[in-house]
Amino acid sequence: MSAEIVVVPHTHWDREWYEPFQRFRLRLVALLDEVLDTMEREPDYHFTLDGQLACVDDYLEVRPENRDRIAALVESGRLAVGPWQILLDEFLCSGENIVRNLELGMNRADKLGGAMAVGYLPDMFGHTAQMPQILRRAGLLHACVYRGVPSSVVTDAFAWVAPDGTALRTQYLPAGGYGNGAHLFEDPAQLPERAAEFIQRMREWHGPEGALLAMYGTDHSAPVRGLPGMVADIGARMDTLTGYIGAYSGSVEGLPRVSGELRSHARANILPGVISVRAHVKQAMGRAERMVERYAEPLATLWGGDWPGRFLDMAWWRLVDASGHDSVTGCGVDDTAQQVAARIAEAEQLGQAVRDMVTARLSAAVPSDGVLVVNPTPAARRGVVLVDVAGRDPLVDPDGAPVPAQTLEYAPTLLLDAEMDPATALTFIHGTELYGQHITGWSVDDGTLTFTVARESAVAFNVAQVRGALDGVTRVRIVAEPRRTVAALVETPPLGHTSVRPAPYDPSASSVSAPVAGVRAEERALDNGLLRVEVAADGTLTLTGADGTTLTGAGRIVDGGDVGDTYNYAPPADDRIVSDPESVELTPVYSGPLLAAFDVRRTYRWPAAGQGIEGTPEIPAAARTGTTEEIVVDTRVELRAGEPYVRLHVSFDNRCSDHRVRLHVPLPARAAASYAEGQFAVVTRGLTAEPGCGEEPLPTFPASGWVAAGGVAALLEHVTEYELVDGGAELALTLLRSVGYLSRNLHAMRPEPAGPQLPTPAAQSRGLRTVSLALMPYSGSWEAVPPAAETFRHDLLAVPGTGDPSLTLPPAAPGLSVTGDGVVMTSLRVRDGRHELRVVALSDSSAEAVISGSFTQARHADLRGRPGDPLPVSSGTVRLALRPWEIATVQLAN
Repeated sequence: MSAEIVVVPHTHWDREWYEPFQRFRLRLVALLDEVLDTMEREPDYHFTLDGQLACVDDYLEVRPENRDRIAALVESGRLAVGPWQILLDEFLCSGENIVRNLELGMNRADKLGGAMAVGYLPDMFGHTAQMPQILRRAGLLHACVYRGVPSSVVTDAFAWVAPDGTALRTQYLPAGGYGNGAHLFEDPAQLPERAAEFIQRMREWHGPEGALLAMYGTDHSAPVRGLPGMVADIGARMDTLTGYIGAYSGSVEGLPRVSGELRSHARANILPGVISVRAHVKQAMGRAERMVERYAEPLATLWGGDWPGRFLDMAWWRLVDASGHDSVTGCGVDDTAQQVAARIAEAEQLGQAVRDMVTARLSAAVPSDGVLVVNPTPAARRGVVLVDVAGRDPLVDPDGAPVPAQTLEYAPTLLLDAEMDPATALTFIHGTELYGQHITGWSVDDGTLTFTVARESAVAFNVAQVRGALDGVTRVRIVAEPRRTVAALVETPPLGHTSVRPAPYDPSASSVSAPVAGVRAEERALDNGLLRVEVAADGTLTLTGADGTTLTGAGRIVDGGDVGDTYNYAPPADDRIVSDPESVELTPVYSGPLLAAFDVRRTYRWPAAGQGIEGTPEIPAAARTGTTEEIVVDTRVELRAGEPYVRLHVSFDNRCSDHRVRLHVPLPARAAASYAEGQFAVVTRGLTAEPGCGEEPLPTFPASGWVAAGGVAALLEHVTEYELVDGGAELALTLLRSVGYLSRNLHAMRPEPAGPQLPTPAAQSRGLRTVSLALMPYSGSWEAVPPAAETFRHDLLAVPGTGDPSLTLPPAAPGLSVTGDGVVMTSLRVRDGRHELRVVALSDSSAEAVISGSFTQARHADLRGRPGDPLPVSSGTVRLALRPWEIATVQLAN
């Protein structure tokens, strides 16, 4: 048995799960105290610290004096740390979040002596298609996985191939996953027998030659004293995971090949219900990632002053922390979910602060009656933006040309008119602020004190003068300047900005805006020339594209029971499905020409909960209650000029438990496959999922930015669960899944528990729930969808001007342009004094990214920012050739 077994002692450390982070950390500190003592006492001991630096950071925050002890063990090769900062869920965060996670982990591990040279992914609930390319571009030659591996893999190593063709040697953990050797040393008296059984079992996967990997550890496990001796007794060798896998060159020659994402149920549970549980956490993650990735970082890069690196670093720390596979997934206790939501909120707030700091700098050059308009996308864009302006004059651009506009509403001008003691009214004043605006003047006439207010302060205000003029005053009036909310169709340069202001139109202006096909509202229809939307009597929609592609019945709301848990959906045995509203109301809101909208109100009676057995809430209900709740679902149906999609904003007060709410979209043509944007990829999925381990293989899948099938695309603001139902005739999008347990011991869709059976009342997600999405008919390929998703997900940003009103509008200013068929920008930031841009080619064909801006030098870089070969620059333009599905990082400088 000499050298047939390599024992890798380790712990799988769920940072937070069935207890919140700080409670688990207390146990982590005790465990690592024991690890350090044991390894220093027994020099042959090796330990692998779960592939995530978070364990080390969390420990050193409590035991900072032990940093050198850890570094010494890492440098000796006996303690393996990294390469991840945290063991993430790969589907519930953005591709850029994955990159920053790896970047953080590897950089911090380097400071301790070096990161484990293995992309260790032991417990994620499936794996994204581009992970091999991500790992390789970070310098890693090996991956190690457990869940999601398909039945076609019958060996413990395979070549995992990314969409771009990158093939990575991948160690599979069969026959027990990351705990396949956990019972090897349970009984010292049976060591020979257990070792022989282990060898026999693992040889079926590994073949007759070579050492066998024994992962000795499990969740939150500590090292066993005397383990080196027991390992020697069976003729085995102890090492880290790096030591075992690093013995292989990284060559994939002769290995079976598996392409794309790993989401098979054949070998292990992948627990797909985590995609849709606690949907508000997924919404918050999507918002925060977009705020940091696509607003804060790019705007600070191109238009900021000093780089606000510390603030952005703090935002990324929180986003990465929240991405844990028991964190953003929502499959922990309520305390854990609350803490995760707080981290995500802080990340978004940090991003907002940076964004606002940059736009404040820009808006200072815009007169106070004007509005700064910022384009967060890297292509020139003409789009509708909502602005707040004073007066009734038309809008003009910096050239004095008219800007197409539509007034949506007027703000009230009389804010107060009441009999009152004027001294009381003075207590409302804070500096120049009164009723949320600024005092621009005051007067006393016939016993009435009148204040005039405006959004911006224009004059100094002395409250003492007012006090001296209050004799006889019995009435107070506050009058605001006339203001209105306007939908404006503004042309903006790529990643740049322009501005508008109300002013009389000068027909001698040097340029005139191009005409626009407007949108109009009819009795029950909206039409902008690109898309026609008709509202049926039942509140559903018929969409007809410019090419004639038509779908009917879109937006049907379907409510059904869910007596599963945070991991897996499970309908009650006697389910009751509610899809027909009891009443429907249609209210016109806006009629065009730039924006038209209806409000559709549908009233339903949904069962209040699952009908459980009294006194045994842990037993899943077999049916839904006869008691119902009246649920009103409001949908704003909005069509804008120039957009080939209709925006939907769905909201309802969830007062029910144990149920799932989905929005159904019948497809123009029955589909055999769906196409969903993931992390740097578009993934093709069929109508089924591969079964095998016992978990019901429901074909519910995650979509990040959009999903398309059968001629219609749903554009999404956050990762959303979807399914093609009725044999591919309909697309179902999960809006809400309400459950009451972390895991259920008795589960119709899963043979064994996924965790402890603990109540999670907050996972019922009661209260107001809102979801925004868009629907777009298309014909032919899905390749028309990404550009539409780009504009839907990244609205133009309007910021009030703060400059002197005598200023003229500054000229429009471009930032950085990135164009090319299928080319999508995912990141732009400052790194080591250069502008670092990341793009991906979402295409089955080779692409060319054309990058233009104010730079004179360019070079390739890897995902860790390490420089590569130079790129030729001609007149501020780089032409970057991309392979299909290639992720490329470029660094630009003057």
